[in-house]
Amino acid sequence: MKAIYLDNSATTPVCAAAREAALAAMTGLCANPSSLHSAGFEAERTVSRARETLLAALGSDPASGRIVFTGCGSEANNLAVLGAARAKRFRGTPRLITTDGEHPSVAEQTKVLAAAGWEVRAVPTKGGVLDLGALDALLTPETAIVSLMLVNNETGALYDLPAAFRLARQKCPGAFLHTDAVQAFLKVPFSVKTLGCDALTVSAHKIGGLKGVGALWYSAETEKKRRLSPVIYGGGQENGLRGGTENVPGIAAFAAAIGENRPLLARFGEHTRALTDRIARTLTEAGLGVTVNRPPVCAPHILSVTNPRVRSETLVHFLSARGIYVSAGSACSSHASHLSPVLPAFGLDEAAAGRTVRVSLSLDTSAEDADAFCAAFLDGVSTLAGR
Repeated sequence: MKAIYLDNSATTPVCAAAREAALAAMTGLCANPSSLHSAGFEAERTVSRARETLLAALGSDPASGRIVFTGCGSEANNLAVLGAARAKRFRGTPRLITTDGEHPSVAEQTKVLAAAGWEVRAVPTKGGVLDLGALDALLTPETAIVSLMLVNNETGALYDLPAAFRLARQKCPGAFLHTDAVQAFLKVPFSVKTLGCDALTVSAHKIGGLKGVGALWYSAETEKKRRLSPVIYGGGQENGLRGGTENVPGIAAFAAAIGENRPLLARFGEHTRALTDRIARTLTEAGLGVTVNRPPVCAPHILSVTNPRVRSETLVHFLSARGIYVSAGSACSSHASHLSPVLPAFGLDEAAAGRTVRVSLSLDTSAEDADAFCAAFLDGVSTLAGR
């Protein structure tokens, strides 16, 4: 039985270039990048070259931006939000603005800051659209941080962050503007310049790199004004913002994955958009009451699908038994006992949200894979509904 992997938003298979780079670093670069001998210098050069690769992929350069390598995207999000919150004293009650469907690595931080006296406000994203009117109303002189994801990890919604950050910059010029771009990086075209942010999060394992490596881009102006404070302390690595010895094999693999996949961005969009369209059409026209939760503007590779009767966990296990792998939601929150807030924020009631699966594709997904998924999904909806 051929395995059909359709959970690429949870993680991606390691690409060939990343495997080779990681192996070369593990076998040929044993030294600590902070060591002062020549072996250490070589490891440090590998990390420096990776920074340059990531800067270029984000539309930045050493004069306009910096890169901090972290242990994952969640850590990078924590460095951005908590790091900005701790970097200075704010007058009055500082305000943090985010969306009502953020990834847990941002959403959970809002609880920490609220307990510390911050005022937290969420911008509605009903139907997968960032409500710019609501954002306008929330932007007050007390606004200190605005953290808005670029692509939603469960619905694939692509939010209009250039407009949102322009608005924030006009009304609150001193606010720190951050985006979680983990699900967008090398999936949809963007640059830090077109977004207009102060900081941006990416993750290696979403683009064919290894798990255990993320990165935060931040602007040179952010560095100049000391607007970030570390959340992990140690030996002063990563320009003093992230203590701990760098993961050289993982960082080298991250850069290699960028090198392999960056030239394929346009092809990725065309290929996965055609297949998600194919899946959406097949499922909705089958006559079983299946609906697709598709925002008006969305990333090409993510599809959220709701069926009328079968719980998502049951359907995921049914498909898994047939070698087809999808998700019931964010892999980072799938073991939680509570319902993810993303789908209710989109507009689904609790019951419908509990019958929704996420399908996420890659360049390796074929039309035959898409058709096999549709056939198995519809079979599962038909056969499991009466149980």
